[in-house]
Amino acid sequence: MQQPLEFYTNQKLIFELELSKLKKKLSVSSVLRLLTFSAIILGVYLFFGNLPAIFSIIGVGVILFLYLLFRHSNLQYKYNLNKALIEINNIEIKVLNRDYLHLDDGSEFINPKHPFSYDIDLFGKGSFFQYCNRTVTFEGKNELFSELTSNTILSIENKQKGIKELSEKPKWRQHFSAIASLVKVEHSAKEIVNWIHNYKSNFPKYFSYLPKVFSLISLTLMVLLGLQIIPEIVLLLWFFIGLGISGSYLKKVNELYENSGNAKDTFKQNHKLLNEIETTSFSSGVLKNKQLEIKNENEKASIIFKKFSKLLDALDQRNNLIIGVIGNGFFLRDLQLVYNIENWIGSYKNNVENWFKVIAFFDAQNSLANYAFNHPNYNFPKINKDKNVISANKLGHPLLKEKQRIDNDFTIENQQFFIITGANMAGKSTFLRTVSLSIVMANMGLPVCAKSFEYAPIKLITSMRTSDSLADDESYFFSELKRLKFIVDEIESDDYFIILDEILKGTNSTDKAIGSKKFVQKLVASNSTGIIATHDLSLCEIEKELTEVKNFYFDAEIINDELHFDYQLKNGICKNMNASFLLKKMKIV
Repeated sequence: MQQPLEFYTNQKLIFELELSKLKKKLSVSSVLRLLTFSAIILGVYLFFGNLPAIFSIIGVGVILFLYLLFRHSNLQYKYNLNKALIEINNIEIKVLNRDYLHLDDGSEFINPKHPFSYDIDLFGKGSFFQYCNRTVTFEGKNELFSELTSNTILSIENKQKGIKELSEKPKWRQHFSAIASLVKVEHSAKEIVNWIHNYKSNFPKYFSYLPKVFSLISLTLMVLLGLQIIPEIVLLLWFFIGLGISGSYLKKVNELYENSGNAKDTFKQNHKLLNEIETTSFSSGVLKNKQLEIKNENEKASIIFKKFSKLLDALDQRNNLIIGVIGNGFFLRDLQLVYNIENWIGSYKNNVENWFKVIAFFDAQNSLANYAFNHPNYNFPKINKDKNVISANKLGHPLLKEKQRIDNDFTIENQQFFIITGANMAGKSTFLRTVSLSIVMANMGLPVCAKSFEYAPIKLITSMRTSDSLADDESYFFSELKRLKFIVDEIESDDYFIILDEILKGTNSTDKAIGSKKFVQKLVASNSTGIIATHDLSLCEIEKELTEVKNFYFDAEIINDELHFDYQLKNGICKNMNASFLLKKMKIV
């Protein structure tokens, strides 16, 4: 398989060359339109007085001009699409070099009360979300948030197959994202779905035929006037009758126009995305099932969305004075359009929400597949429900640069608890976050940063970062107790992998030692599995009492008056602490 950097570099070059060609074509197209318009004016001037010749020149000229206009619009779309594709590849090249802090960090999703997301920096500056998110739609972004925080262990192998398949379709993924990025949507699909679901019909059923009959009469009167069978006053009176009929429903039409205007861009974006999903062949079950959800017996969902998009575009053109006045005076144009819009809503209001969900699913999956594609050396976890909950070889944190990252082998059995000690900055917290994130990624179906990773799927719960709350009148200690109580309650009804970092930090040393020991004993008695990091060496004595508890540590050495860390997990208890050394080294004491 082509390496990510090579792929992105080549794709960028291809799109840049294509963009250069399109730029030239657009320039020629602009000149041709100007020449065509000038030729029409010149022809009318040269043949002024010769009505047949003038009509012929105008007729042919307008047709040619409209063709050139349509062609220019297509060229402009391709130009914008190529620009978007170049930007997509530029972003990926930067991200491969760990330059991603300019991307959306998902700060709005930060939630200290979540079972693990706050503790492991899943959202926010420098987060995993910021690193992997490539969603383009608002709904896709929320879907990715749900995937990251769901804490579910269902259908993991099916998820893996879906991500693997999409990771092998990088061109399709980029095209999908580029298409979505070309339309700036201000209103979420949820808003649109709520409007469609709650919409009440305001127009009579006879609008299905009234505008057609009225239009036919208008055309007949125009022909009769052209043949000088009727006077102009008849057509003029008919025109004002049409304006009167349209005007009597003006308030209701305006209300529908205002609400439907919010949906216009959303449908313009999503009908193209549905088409991309429909016209692609998928083999994995999870992707094929999602594709089937947008299958309609009579017509493709993309075509249904496109028709509604065109209806909304047409209604938007009522602000054009000529279209608005002539169209309503002779053809009751607004009434025909609002009937068609209401008819569409009535026919598909129960399908729209699910179709939007399918688009959001693929948008979110594209981000996960992009992550898998960017890390061909990472491995998809193998599910193995034996006595080991996790058995990992060369496990590392995916956000650390490969050259700076220190990987560790790590195996923990079911119902085992590891107590990890170590000096400050020796790597305890990073290791806890590495294990935590690998569990989250494995449960999502993602490859993990490891040479191999076998595990029995398990939910994650953590307590690594607690803060006090002035607003809730809570002390730091009370906030931590609430978090521990939350963990105890959760593990009563389900199996979790528990990760704790320095529990009971908010109390004195003696009280902390006693309380921590009792809490660990309770966790072990509950048949849970997990890791506890601590500076309290007395907690390590539990290993002598409980066979389920094992001690590990991260070491630090002072060599030539400098601290050195190897960031390697070792069996036993840490003997070298460095707080006093650091205080002296930094001339604090």
